[in-house]
Amino acid sequence: MDNTFISTTYASVVDNQDQALVHLFFHCCLEDDRFTEPEMEDLSAKLVLLGIPPKMSIKEELISYRHYKPSIEDEQIFIRYLFGLIKPVNELALYSYCVELVVDDQFLDAREEALLAKIAEELELEKEEAATINRLVAQRKAVEIQKIF
Repeated sequence: MDNTFISTTYASVVDNQDQALVHLFFHCCLEDDRFTEPEMEDLSAKLVLLGIPPKMSIKEELISYRHYKPSIEDEQIFIRYLFGLIKPVNELALYSYCVELVVDDQFLDAREEALLAKIAEELELEKEEAATINRLVAQRKAVEIQKIF
């Protein structure tokens, strides 16, 4: 990866796999500039489930993310940088977590759709795979809300 195009702002803040995953999840949650309490709870639960070290301060990481987010000039390069640290081996699972976080607030706007397309591209997912996961997550969310299958 050519680091000359990477913002030194976020590269100096995010430098390990756990941080990269946390910041990717923040990026998914905050692409629409809304971050509700239920979204924060869902994100925290996912991070605990995935074994993010308890010593990592999620609040401090969120502050760091919000500080450098305006400096992200090229979102694709940012995502590629994070994946370079994450080194995903279960790309469908990672993508599904990202989709869940994006649709967690029940709104999906054009920016969020574009973000998911960039994530799918970096994970080298086929369009059909990504579309199936998107549909699956949307239906699961609908079942959770409506309580019907």
